[in-house]
Amino acid sequence: MTDEQMVAGCLQRDPLAQKELYRTYARKMMSICMRYSNGREQAQDILQDGFVKVFQKMDHYRGDGPLGGWIARTMVNTALDHIRRNKPYDHSLDLTEAEHLYAEDEHVLSNMTADELMELIQALPPGYRAVFNMFAIEGYAHKEIADHLGISENTSKSQFMKARAYLRKLLPKEAAEIYRNASEG
Repeated sequence: MTDEQMVAGCLQRDPLAQKELYRTYARKMMSICMRYSNGREQAQDILQDGFVKVFQKMDHYRGDGPLGGWIARTMVNTALDHIRRNKPYDHSLDLTEAEHLYAEDEHVLSNMTADELMELIQALPPGYRAVFNMFAIEGYAHKEIADHLGISENTSKSQFMKARAYLRKLLPKEAAEIYRNASEG
């Protein structure tokens, strides 16, 4: 079934088309949900809520871009709704207090697998994780992140820098473990 056929079927509330759309996109969307969640169970809740929104709002899909991209954006927005409801930003630092945390560690990241990176991202506290995902992975600007999450632009920048610092603390341990596992195999 093509994307166009699935969209047409979903617009007619055809359960077979809905099932096919879910089967086609669920795995990729689950990886997006996992990046924003505290674990698999929460990611599955986000995924389910996201697909409910996809089916309810299928008439908003204009067909001017890939269906998968539209569904992915819906999943990100659903994850952000979950995060906003939990308010993980209440204890954020002022940007000037976090300036010293910013630095680059790209060489270690380039040697990690996608699963190892996912584990690191999931280890981030929810507020850090949301901003990190939106800025570093989804490509949002801090102003856009602030608007989506109902926080200030400085809080977004601060959360991103704290996320990087937090990841940096985990990296030496993770890198050592990766090196140890590689040398054992």
